[in-house]
Parts: sequence; structure tokens; C-alpha cells
Amino acid sequence: MKLTNKVALVTGAAQGIGLACTERLVADGARVLMVDIDETHLRAQAAHLGESVAVLAADLGCIDKEGANAIVQAAITAFGRLDILLNNAGIMHLDDFVAYPEEAFDAIMAVNVKAPFLLGQAAARAMIAQGEGGSIINMSSTNAILVNPASTAYEVSKGAIKQLTAVMAAGLIQHGIRVNAIGPGTILTDMVKKSLMVNAGQEDMILSRTPIGRCGEPAEVASVASFLASDDASYIVGQTIYVDGGRLILNYTTSKT
Repeated sequence: MKLTNKVALVTGAAQGIGLACTERLVADGARVLMVDIDETHLRAQAAHLGESVAVLAADLGCIDKEGANAIVQAAITAFGRLDILLNNAGIMHLDDFVAYPEEAFDAIMAVNVKAPFLLGQAAARAMIAQGEGGSIINMSSTNAILVNPASTAYEVSKGAIKQLTAVMAAGLIQHGIRVNAIGPGTILTDMVKKSLMVNAGQEDMILSRTPIGRCGEPAEVASVASFLASDDASYIVGQTIYVDGGRLILNYTTSKT
């Protein structure tokens, strides 16, 4: 297995893409510290993964340097080292631009941008001390390039992650730490189902902009995460891999009939 003896830290690991990534990393041989704000759900999902995982409940919305260091140290305490960081946790709020709440903007930037920045620093320090390099993967989105005007802070945060990934990659590759990002398109997570796929009209609109003709599955993102975490991606640095069913190559929508 390509990730045997590797230790990963995955945020937002209790559901959706984060859970799928955790399951795939474990299947490929890694041990994983699963981090999420929802401790009950986190422990329930971790139960079937056995001794390959440990869990930590944490609110990334109020993270600071000390908190980030503590999360990274929890992975090291559980499994002895840290080789992979997957900054997956993210939140969204939908509202008209002129009415968009300041508190929602601040909360989204804290979870979606500040937490990956601080955890990236903490993980990098640990990886540098180990002296064997590592892999940091940030979760971006097609919304780093395309926009939904009802989702101001999410769009801004994902654009920031694209640039944060590039900056981190340039600064850390000298230590053998590869930093990349994944940009999912419309993936069938609970968040997408509740916020976007709310009726047949919405579903038709989303599928009309996706050349492959369907939404993605969390496991399809997880396969890319495992690839980027492994030596198979040894010459990939500072890139965002878009798992989007062709969304970014389509400059128009087609009606569903």
C-alpha cells in the first residue's frame, strides 16, 4: 500500500469529502487523526476504521497558533509522527451580496483560510523537524475561479486558498514538503444537497454546467487526495488539481431536456 507507515491529519473528517479522504488514506495504509467540530458524529464515523484512526474534536473557527500546534501535536502523540496534512474543513453561507453579514464573512475566512494557514505552519514545523519531507493538501474549489454571487465569502476564501497553496509550496519545497490543492466541482456532500440541490430546477442547472453530466462523489476527490499524498505525485508542487467533471472547461451552460 502506497501510504504504509505514513501518518495524516484530516480536518472536517466527520462527513463528506473529509470522511471519504480519511477512508481512502486508511485503505492505502496511512494512520489518520480525524479532526472535526462534531465530536459525536466524528466518533461514530471513526468507529468502523479501528486502530488506524484517532479523533480530536476542535473548533477551527476560533483557532490560534497555540491551538494549531496542539492539533498537530495530537497527531504526533497518537501515531508518533506527521507526514500528511489535509486541510479539508470548510463552511459556507448564502446571501445577497449587499446583505451579506459581516459575521458570516469573518467566520468563513477563519475556518476556510486562517485555519489552513496556521495548521500548515504547525505541520510544516513538525515535518521539518522530522527531516523526511511531507505533503500538505489544501481543499480549494472551482469557486476559486468561477463565482456564485450569493456565496461571497466562500468564493473569496477559495481564491485565497489557491494563492496560499502556491505561497506555501514555494516556501516549503526546500524542505521536501510538497504543497498542492484539490479543487472539487459539485460533489454530492450533505452541504451541497442542502444548499444547492434543493429542487429539480437547481439540479438541472448544476448538471447543465457540468460536461460529464453528473455530480461527483466524495470518493472521487479522495482518490486525488491519496495520489497527492503519495510518492506517485513526487514532482507535483504548488498545483490545484480540479476534480470537476469538466466544469472549468465549459464557458456556457446547456439546457437539460
